Amino acid sequence: MLRIIVQRLLTAIPVLFFVVLVTFILIRMAPGGPFDAERAVPASVLENLNKRYHLDDPIHVQFGNYLLHLLQGDFGPSFKYPSRTVTEVIAAGLPITLELSLYALLVAMTIGITAGIIASLKPNTPQDYVPMTLAMIGICLPSFVLGPLLILGFAIGLEWLPVSGWGVSPGDKILPSLTLGAAYAAYIARLSRGGMLETLSQDYIRTARAKGLPEWRIVYYHALRGAMSPVVSFAGPAVAGLLSGSFVVETIYQIPGLGRFYLQAAFNRDYTMILGMTILFAFFIILCNLLADILQIWLNPKLRKTLAGSAT
Repeated sequence: MLRIIVQRLLTAIPVLFFVVLVTFILIRMAPGGPFDAERAVPASVLENLNKRYHLDDPIHVQFGNYLLHLLQGDFGPSFKYPSRTVTEVIAAGLPITLELSLYALLVAMTIGITAGIIASLKPNTPQDYVPMTLAMIGICLPSFVLGPLLILGFAIGLEWLPVSGWGVSPGDKILPSLTLGAAYAAYIARLSRGGMLETLSQDYIRTARAKGLPEWRIVYYHALRGAMSPVVSFAGPAVAGLLSGSFVVETIYQIPGLGRFYLQAAFNRDYTMILGMTILFAFFIILCNLLADILQIWLNPKLRKTLAGSAT
């Protein structure tokens, strides 16, 4: 296990370098600059600004300086917020984005696994068709469509929940979490159903039933652990999708997370902000995939035996 973790972390180094390089080149290729505005800036002022932020240096020198500061944990100053660094902006919005992604993941896992188990117990019956049909609808509805529909229904129509915001009230978090987690709940439901159907057909499940064990015990203590392998494999990319998908949801519900800063950075060509947030999300993607692999090894005894044999 330790060897796998070390290998993945070493592999992450060139991946992060490639992400930094490609992002750095692409944002420099985009038309305009961080100090372009509706009102033209005098040439002398623009020259001083470029000199202040070293934007007049050759691009390879700028990239080398950025890597040097990055290795020291410095994402640089924000061009949009001159009085704040990129690190300070990220520190202000990251907890909210992570909290939203966590709630959405809990929604996706709870709804998806429950629907998948219910559908797998009686395949090719209404008990199977109904949750899988709802799962297909969840896959087809993107968050920028589902969000306004939930607002119209539960916030404006029924007036049960607030329209927007992210306060201390639990009600503020229900609609954003449902909007962000609905599509992933649908994918997890289909994966759970497939995993459960495959596991329930195994010999040890038939043996457990022959011994007279209750069905709920067979499902939760014997079948569920083996059936979760596809879900765990999907969980790593799903968390990455939740983090990036939160940008749209944060815009719909006016949530002060990283999505607002990221979109503003893209529109304002805030080079350092775009780079800092891209690197951060790339790191989270690598970390989530690593954790998903570790959890999958723990759930699958065959993988543990294979690793133990290769280690010896």
